[in-house]
Amino acid sequence: MNLAAIDIGTNSIHMIIVKVTSRQTFEVLIQEKEMVKLGVGVFANKRINQKAFDAGIETITRYVQLADQYGVEEIITAATSATREAKNGREFLDRLIQDIGLIPQLISGKEESRLIFLAVRKAIDLRGENALVLDIGGGSTEAVIGNQDSVLFKSSLKLGVLRLLDRVGVQGPLDANQQEALREHVRETAQKIFKRISTFKFSRVIGTSGTIRSLGEACLISNDTTIVNSVNAEVVKVGDLEKIVKKLLQMEPEKRSDIPGISSNRVDAVHLGGLLLLELLELAGADKITLCDASLREGLIIDYIEKNGQKLEEIGDGKNLRERSSLLLAARYATDIEPKKHVSRLAMQLFDQLNGLAGMKSLSKELLCHACLIYDVGLFVNFQDYQKHSRYLILHGRLRGFNNEELMLLSHLARYHRKSGPKKRHKKFRRLDKKQRMMLRGLAGILRIAVGLDKTKNQWVENIDCITDNKKITIKIFGEENLDMEIWEAQRYSDTLSGFLKRKIEVVKG
Repeated sequence: MNLAAIDIGTNSIHMIIVKVTSRQTFEVLIQEKEMVKLGVGVFANKRINQKAFDAGIETITRYVQLADQYGVEEIITAATSATREAKNGREFLDRLIQDIGLIPQLISGKEESRLIFLAVRKAIDLRGENALVLDIGGGSTEAVIGNQDSVLFKSSLKLGVLRLLDRVGVQGPLDANQQEALREHVRETAQKIFKRISTFKFSRVIGTSGTIRSLGEACLISNDTTIVNSVNAEVVKVGDLEKIVKKLLQMEPEKRSDIPGISSNRVDAVHLGGLLLLELLELAGADKITLCDASLREGLIIDYIEKNGQKLEEIGDGKNLRERSSLLLAARYATDIEPKKHVSRLAMQLFDQLNGLAGMKSLSKELLCHACLIYDVGLFVNFQDYQKHSRYLILHGRLRGFNNEELMLLSHLARYHRKSGPKKRHKKFRRLDKKQRMMLRGLAGILRIAVGLDKTKNQWVENIDCITDNKKITIKIFGEENLDMEIWEAQRYSDTLSGFLKRKIEVVKG
């Protein structure tokens, strides 16, 4: 299966698309990056400016379209510092949910540190040693110590290139006094954390993120190092960094890209990133840094695979795109899949045995099958009225392979699998056309009984036998255990199907 990860960073928005080849490995298919600079001005006025806001939405929309072209079945999305701190950050995330169907994670700095380290230890051979990993972003710097087996310490510092740019207020050169003031600020902010870091023994410092890689690449090029594909695992001396950073601090912004390795997209703040990196390396007591080309987006993929490996194997058994997509949605919201498959088997038996009755032939058996897998995803949000949360998550969960009408019906089926059945007084139900209302009543009626027949979540009902006549349907259920609770629950929720088929329904043990 194909997965994508979108990292909504303060400086750049990245996407990676991978093909998962096993529970341990994946193959990168494509990587995309756009320097949207959501964080410009955020740390001064606490708002994402409108130009960056619109560019961010446009970029992510394009990424999602590209992911669709690659047949991606799940997009993992994380937002970091700028979105956390901006007053309109929630509005930005809501737009992604409403307009694009993504549900981003708003991750903490410490969680960002952990995910970055997961990526680094897949890209760099740590040889059983402890390493300090630094990631300089637009709004924060992540510092984490770990080894091949575990993370020992993680922290996030409110030090990033755009945050520092807001502090100094200008993109141009900094004189000696300005440089010293900024160094003092970095030391004051980082000193407490680096005292804790110094209590750990680590053999090397590894740097990731675009700022560090750009500075490192500039150093390598200045030393005539041949760069084939990437700078991953290359080592840069602090002395060489100092030479490059000194030049950058004295140059006008438009001249900084004259230094080979420095992108024109970074000229506004790369000099500040260089000053920050040098101060952190001094606090760490390091005289060199190893470059790494892995970052948060790879960490998101690795973390997802590690957490969902078993579920991904189950999902891989999905018969088609629609079933795999439904299983992925269930996995995303921590739904136990096996009981849902049992409910689906019961629903399919009910559907098949009642299919000769008036109105049944126009119903969609496949739609009912998919609804059985995802009706309770709303439990992930809250138990109270979780059927309504399920409706929302299904509508906005980017289920693939379904058209708009089918998504709407699936979401309503989840809404009506418990509590009240469909009623004309319900505004959203009233908006449906006559055919859709009939479809919903019939399928919801079957789903409510099937869910009730697994009331104890033990999958004790093994088979169903429906006996019908003009006035009554008797649903006989078979199983070796005591099925009183299942009978009571299914009978309690038989009202919707009874009204749809215009027959009394009785549930009994066979």
